[in-house]
Amino acid sequence: MSHDPIVTTRAPLGPAEVTRYARHVLVPGVGLEGQERLKASRVLVVGAGGLGSPALLYLAAAGVGTIGVVDADVVELTNLHRQVIHTDAGIGRLKTESAETAVHRVNPHVTVERHDLTLDSTNALDVIGRYDLVVDGTDNFPTRYLVNDACALLGKPHVWGSILRFDGQVSVWWAGHGPCYRCVFPQPPPPGSVPSCAEGGVLGVLCAAVGSVQSTEALKLLLGLGEPLTGRLLVHDALRQTWDTLTVRADPGCPVCGESPTVTELVDYADFCGVPRPGGQDAGERVPEVTVREMVDELASEAPPLLVDVRGEQEREVVSIPGAVPVHLDLFRSGEAWSQLPRDRRILVHCKVGGRSGEATRLALAAGYTDVASVAGGVIEYVRQVDPTLPEY
Repeated sequence: MSHDPIVTTRAPLGPAEVTRYARHVLVPGVGLEGQERLKASRVLVVGAGGLGSPALLYLAAAGVGTIGVVDADVVELTNLHRQVIHTDAGIGRLKTESAETAVHRVNPHVTVERHDLTLDSTNALDVIGRYDLVVDGTDNFPTRYLVNDACALLGKPHVWGSILRFDGQVSVWWAGHGPCYRCVFPQPPPPGSVPSCAEGGVLGVLCAAVGSVQSTEALKLLLGLGEPLTGRLLVHDALRQTWDTLTVRADPGCPVCGESPTVTELVDYADFCGVPRPGGQDAGERVPEVTVREMVDELASEAPPLLVDVRGEQEREVVSIPGAVPVHLDLFRSGEAWSQLPRDRRILVHCKVGGRSGEATRLALAAGYTDVASVAGGVIEYVRQVDPTLPEY
C-alpha cells in the first residue's frame, strides 16, 4: 500500500551521483525522481551509538542529502563492539565528529549537521523542526518520550528502535497517521526496572538488524513506498531468529495526540520518568554520599564499613571492588536485604556509577538504617581514581 512521500522537493544529481546511485535508480518506485527526493531530504538521527551507527551508514549510502546527528557523548572503548561508525582512533572524540568522518567516508556528497548537545525540552523543537523525519536510536526513557512528544507536536514521523541483550523492537510513531509512542507506552517503567545496555549488555550485531530496519523505514517514508510500520510493532528475538508483528493503535485518550490532548508543550522528562537527580537527589531528598577515596580510607581503617555491591552477577564478572559483598538492588526493593545486612555496622553501597546505589541507600534509610552511604561514581570512579589496571564497562 503506497502513501504520500514525506519529501516532494527534488535536488538535481550530478553525473557522478547518478553513477553512484544507479542501482537505486533502476528500482521501480525509486527511479531518478526518487533519488533526487532523497538528495533533498533532511533526516535527524538521535544518538550516534549502536542503532545510530547502521542508520547513519545506510542513510548516507542511500543518498539522503542532509543528515543531522545529535549526541553529546565521546567515543569510549566499550562502544566499539557495536557502534561500528567509531574506531580505536576515535576514542575520546565527540561521537558527532566521529560520525561525520564515517558518513563522509561512505558518501562525500552528504551534508552532515552536527548537534553536539543533549536533547532536552529547551532545544528539541528547534532541532527536530529542521528535519523531515527523525530516526530515534536513544537508549533512555526520558529522551524517548521527549522525541515522541516533540515529533507529535511538530507533526513529524519518527522511526524508533530499542535493543537489549538479544531482543529488539522497531516501529514508526506518527501522530495523526497512527499511534505515537505514548499511545502504546503511556507511562515509563519504574526507574531501574529496565536495565540499560550499560547495565544489562547487548549483543553487538543486534544493532545491525534493528538499525537497518529503521533505515529501511526512513527511506520508505521519504519516498512514499510500501507500508510503513505505523500501527505495527516489530519484535525481534535474535536467539530464535524471529520477527513477530504486533498490531498497535492510536489511543483516543492519549495526552499528546488524543482527542483532548493535555500535553501541549514539552515538559521535564527526567521528572516524568522519575529519574533520580544527580548527587543522589530524588524528590528533594539527598542521600549521604562518600567519594571513592573516602571509601578506600574507611575500608583501611580499624573499624571498616561493610561494602555492598548492588549490581548484577554479569557486571561483577567484568570488574569488582575487592571485598565488596553482593546484595542485588532487587533485594533492597523487596526488603529481603534487611535480613542480610547488619544494623550495628556502617554500610557503604556501590553500583556502576551511583544511581542504583543511591536508590538502595534511600531504601535502607527508610527501613531504619542510620549509618549508610552511597559511593559516588561507583566502580567506574574506583577504576579511574584508584586502580586503573581494572577494566571498565
